[in-house]
Amino acid sequence: MNKRRDALKAMMTPINEASQTEHRLAKPAQKSGSLKAMGLSLQSLSDDADEAQALREKLESGEHVIEIEPELIDASFIRDRLDDVDTVDFEELKSSIQEHGQQVPILVRPNPRDESRYQVAYGHRRMAALKAIGRPVKAIVRKLSDEDLIVAQGKENLERKDLSFIERALFAARLEAHGIERHALMAALSVHKGNLSTMIAVANSLPEDLIEAVGPAPKVGRPRWEQLSQRLQETAGHWKERVDIERFFQLDSDARFALLLKSLTPKQKSGSYIYPLKSKEGQSFAKIEQNDGKTRVIIDEAMTPEFGHYLIEHLPDIYAAFVRHEKSEPRLRQI
Repeated sequence: MNKRRDALKAMMTPINEASQTEHRLAKPAQKSGSLKAMGLSLQSLSDDADEAQALREKLESGEHVIEIEPELIDASFIRDRLDDVDTVDFEELKSSIQEHGQQVPILVRPNPRDESRYQVAYGHRRMAALKAIGRPVKAIVRKLSDEDLIVAQGKENLERKDLSFIERALFAARLEAHGIERHALMAALSVHKGNLSTMIAVANSLPEDLIEAVGPAPKVGRPRWEQLSQRLQETAGHWKERVDIERFFQLDSDARFALLLKSLTPKQKSGSYIYPLKSKEGQSFAKIEQNDGKTRVIIDEAMTPEFGHYLIEHLPDIYAAFVRHEKSEPRLRQI
């Protein structure tokens, strides 16, 4: 009876919103199977739309990676390294790509002279390695101006493997000759205006065939390249005439620089030898000075004012006597 009365009382009690809210929180509503499936489909469509938008943005900005046959890729219009291939490092790079594949894509742009081809901004060595082993090149394709390309090329090399001083200097000189403004060169090489001017001046003061022959010389800095430039300006003739070319190309780059600088450096003169000439009475009247393969007779005319004139007159007779002596006693010459 009591249970029946309590049930009737509960039915007559007004609905309490707070208790209704607590009930909803305590037990979440269950979706039907069709509603749940529709929600998942809508979420999937939303995710696909986000991915499509992200892909669209990448395509528009050129930040997509594609595979390109290496034969369709041209080098940058300006070289920045002096020993891209045929080095130990390059062989190691080839072996690494053969074993692990290409881990990092290169950066290319559509070739401005041929839209069916591409041009490298950075990644020349990776491209050469992939071409050598016969694999396609993974590349990011981006529309770049000439200035954008050389800035990307310069910064990538700074981040991966620093160029030597002469490589940076030659790179800057070539770019300026190509018409690239100096503000772009400073950005590409991360140098101040004064340093850039010095680099370009050093590169322009040296024959390009000399720089190419010496190579990057990674241990040689600006002061020694300036010294080489100065020596070259003081030396007559072509630089190849000063070195043993066969030996030169058997050396590594730093050693080639050292050999060339040594060959252009004047030999130090040997010390002077001075012999005083004295009379029987011990009076000095002249001295003989031998230096650098030459002999000089210096006469003190204050002491013997006529001796110089006398010596000049009799030198032919003295020389003739010397020749007769050589002919009559040849063994003395051999000794």
